[in-house]
Amino acid sequence: MPAHASADQSSSPDPSPDPLQRERAHLAASRAALRAMRADVESLDLSDVTGNWVNAAILQREMSDRIKALADLAHTPLFFGRLDYLHAPGLDGAGDRRDEQFYIGRRHVHDGHGDPMVIDWRAPVSQPFYRASRKDPLDVGLRRRFGYTGGELTAYEDEHLTDPAELDTASALLAAEIERPRVGPMRDIVATIQPEQDEIVRADIHGTVCVQGAPGTGKTAVGLHRVAYLLYAHRERLARTGTLVIGPNRSFLHYIEQVLPALGELDVAQATVEELVSHVAVAGADPADTAVVKGDARMAAVLQRAVRSGIRLPTEPCVVVRGSRRWRVPAYELEELVQELMDRDIRYGAALAALPQRIAHAVLVKMENGGEAPDDRVQDAVARNPAVKAAVKAAWPAVDPAKLVFRLLSDPEFLAACADGILTPDEQRTVLWPKPPRSLRTAPWSLADAVLIDEARDLVERTHSLGHVVLDEAQDLSPMQYRAVGRRCTTGSATVLGDIAQGTTPWATASWAEALEHLGKPGSRVEALTKTFRVPSEVIGYASRLLPGIAPDLAPAESVRESRGALTVRRISPAGPSPDDSAADDSAALDAASALTPPAAPAALTDAVVAACRETLRQEGSVGLIAADARIPLLAAALDAAGLPHLDPGTETTAESRLTLVPATLAKGLEYDYVVLDEPAAIVDGEPDRRTGLRRLYVCLTRPVSGLTVLHSRDLPAALRV
Repeated sequence: MPAHASADQSSSPDPSPDPLQRERAHLAASRAALRAMRADVESLDLSDVTGNWVNAAILQREMSDRIKALADLAHTPLFFGRLDYLHAPGLDGAGDRRDEQFYIGRRHVHDGHGDPMVIDWRAPVSQPFYRASRKDPLDVGLRRRFGYTGGELTAYEDEHLTDPAELDTASALLAAEIERPRVGPMRDIVATIQPEQDEIVRADIHGTVCVQGAPGTGKTAVGLHRVAYLLYAHRERLARTGTLVIGPNRSFLHYIEQVLPALGELDVAQATVEELVSHVAVAGADPADTAVVKGDARMAAVLQRAVRSGIRLPTEPCVVVRGSRRWRVPAYELEELVQELMDRDIRYGAALAALPQRIAHAVLVKMENGGEAPDDRVQDAVARNPAVKAAVKAAWPAVDPAKLVFRLLSDPEFLAACADGILTPDEQRTVLWPKPPRSLRTAPWSLADAVLIDEARDLVERTHSLGHVVLDEAQDLSPMQYRAVGRRCTTGSATVLGDIAQGTTPWATASWAEALEHLGKPGSRVEALTKTFRVPSEVIGYASRLLPGIAPDLAPAESVRESRGALTVRRISPAGPSPDDSAADDSAALDAASALTPPAAPAALTDAVVAACRETLRQEGSVGLIAADARIPLLAAALDAAGLPHLDPGTETTAESRLTLVPATLAKGLEYDYVVLDEPAAIVDGEPDRRTGLRRLYVCLTRPVSGLTVLHSRDLPAALRV
């Protein structure tokens, strides 16, 4: 599988005397065709097309979206591969042999005659680019990959899938693309999707898929590609029902949001769980034990009781006066109506809306028996009668979800009545606010409280369901948070992405089967990605030493990238770095030799970290300095004093500013070419318990693509010292 930097080096059977120049010419022609497609849309005159201003506004918005979608992203390859089929697709190998050639790219491009110049990567004809192999070439004779630098085509690499004489070797361009330095936002990754990932990407929309993936296995890439693929394959359906990508925080969402345009999609809604349940302003934070109980699925049963706690069976008749006549509905009939609604599995608000109509219908029956002929307008009028309203209010009072949860968390007697047999007395005391607030406005609402309000709202009125939801970093959700996400796709499907080993909340997911149960998708398909393309083998091997203690059921990930010297571990003494600076292969001996060395003064460690950042910045690519949250202000000041500009997580890196200072709690989901990791023991200590701390450390250790430098003054966790 030779890679070609110029035409002279090529052994391709391409008929052109200069294959690379021919491909560059096709790229230039394709870009010109895309500009022409955009110009055609921009030239459309919509002034006399629609009959009213509403339709005109809708059409204009659609045209604007179309124009944006046809933008040429200068630094993103318009196509990244080529397939030469042995027969025209659709003939299934039958009939005369007829070579067909397709360029695979991020979007469809056609020439002035409508003939395709670039095929969308999501089209069925593009699928063999990801799945064809020597064992199953899928009627592909040649697969060509292209290499780019700054948007310019610089190389190509051929695989002759039906040539038995060609050796089956790894793709050099594919490896180079994976390892390419990252300056700017998370880059276009469509060219690097692997066969096992593509199977998940193109899975049927009707089923929910859960992906357990070790660091660097491409979980996020799979999720983004899947939503882009589904929007392509089921555009009309999802245009009606909607899609949503849910991430752990805004930094993470900002980090990935610029990938979707390169995949052919511009408008995909994104949110955090906190934004989904923003019914009240979150101003407080619960202690870990409180958050665990509030996030427990049993709270759904407590809320179910609380919502229905105000229902009372009528003991008095309802008398409706219309004109000179009085119509009486006795108490036993009212009781039957209320009891019927209580026995039915419908939402509280729907029952509240139905009850006055039921009472009004009972009145109409009596009116008909009395010789009158009322119609539907009369029934609606009776339903609005003050006597009917009073009867409904007494039997089935309206419920405000926020006020209900406020009472539940501040009234011990009300909580005890609703939680009897569900929560223990100790758990009830844990859930209650230590000091009951005076009003809703002054309540110290936490995220867990907001999720409870969201649950109560759904018990009152159904939450709108979307067609598809992608949930990333799912391992950190509580059962109640899973329920909140599940409500957004009750009639749709979901793609759940996560890694049990990276769960860093006290309520983190114990198993995907349990998580899917809470999500409302029990029995869904679970796929495991264990081949890491991003993290070098030395780094993932080092981090995987923590797995037996944090996720004993998970197998270590296998890296496809051998990179000697990618990992360095240094212990810093008060006088500065140890004279025995060593790579990780010798870290055990280094720590044993320096076990008696006292912890470094903060200045010595900080100086060493700044020096490591300066040294690492001499390499090409992005650099992340990851540290315990408590050490971030100190390190920020040190970097400023050293004249090293640095960014906040989620901020786009540039050629002038490539260093990002990352609190450990925000590192999840991010990636950098090089990582400098400050004081692992401080990262572990920054969490409520040691297991969670070790999981946080595992996350931080697995953020680099090319190299990791670990600097510490305190003892490393035992697993990292052997």
